[in-house]
Amino acid sequence: MDAVVFDLDGVLVDSEQTWDEVRRAVVAEHGGTWRDESTRAMQGMSTPEWARYLVEDLGVLLGADEVAKVVVDGMRQRYADGPPVIHGGPEAVRAVGERYPVAIASSSPPVLIQAFLEATGLRDLVRVALSSEQVDAGKPAPDVYLEAARRLGVDAAECAAVEDTTNGLKSAMAAGMRVIAVPNPHFPPDPAVLEQASAVLREISDLPRALGITL
Repeated sequence: MDAVVFDLDGVLVDSEQTWDEVRRAVVAEHGGTWRDESTRAMQGMSTPEWARYLVEDLGVLLGADEVAKVVVDGMRQRYADGPPVIHGGPEAVRAVGERYPVAIASSSPPVLIQAFLEATGLRDLVRVALSSEQVDAGKPAPDVYLEAARRLGVDAAECAAVEDTTNGLKSAMAAGMRVIAVPNPHFPPDPAVLEQASAVLREISDLPRALGITL
């Protein structure tokens, strides 16, 4: 293994529920109709993708660009006092980063990724911080993981990816990475997909030990 690539939402930041709440509020306020499958459908989508989904599939009466701005602004307000960092997440990144190059490959927009890095003091340690906005397709497509590996200068097949949701796991697997799952307790991944992971951890603080790193 030459590098480790982390997802952000649900792995390092407890934000999946917050995204869900903000999007639901926007849909309700602007004439759309939420569907039972909407939460899982959008997990892993890039900002342009989920904005179009809210307009085209859920009927929000705004343009996609305006939807994206309203939702991201809502998330930034929720992050005003700092992102909801998952206990043990930054420490796990630091421990892994002492041995391997590390990256973040996230569906969050760059402004929220940078908010996390600033709040945790990880900006200098994380060599690549990439949003799926910056590639052609969001998760479950492999694009964001493949580009993170390219920017790290390593083969994707020699990377481990740390993921929590079905679409995230599928994305990292499609990139050919060794996938370590930390299942999201609020939105558990598909068991059939989870079975394909190289390892399944109960919490992110277990990661260094799983990689043979002594704290």
